[in-house]
Amino acid sequence: MTDRIALYPGTFDPLTNGHADILQRARKLCDKLVIGVAINREKGPLFELSERVDMVQTAVAQMDGKAVVEVVPFEGLLMHFAQEVGAQMIVRGLRAVSDFEYEFQMACMNDKLDPTIETVFLMADPQHQAIASRLVKQIARLGGDISQFVPPEVEFRLKDKYS
Repeated sequence: MTDRIALYPGTFDPLTNGHADILQRARKLCDKLVIGVAINREKGPLFELSERVDMVQTAVAQMDGKAVVEVVPFEGLLMHFAQEVGAQMIVRGLRAVSDFEYEFQMACMNDKLDPTIETVFLMADPQHQAIASRLVKQIARLGGDISQFVPPEVEFRLKDKYS
């Protein structure tokens, strides 16, 4: 029997408690979870790629789960990366209806590119539904308390960026 490999892609700029919740739950669905940290120059990330990879690795190291987790940076077409890592599924988190509309369109396009790779949607836990990296960065930049939105390591890094 072959391993079930899932891919959870994102820019993770920064990793939030919402992301952490989705990746913890995704570990239950597969034997191996590849967390693809996207090099997305269009988004103009606050954190360098190496910092984002490190934040995700730190969060994963503190979690339980039987699935093997690998954190890998990637650039380019998601479906090419999914094929490269041997993923049978792509995991996406949904917070609101607006997320679904965008993610549904992406899932349909990805299915046209490779119908053998399924997209699996996980609903955000209600306590994390409002958390967005963009908003967390704005709160941190303005000196607000972000401790309820991000892991401690990420909170420290954000405070360092904006001090």
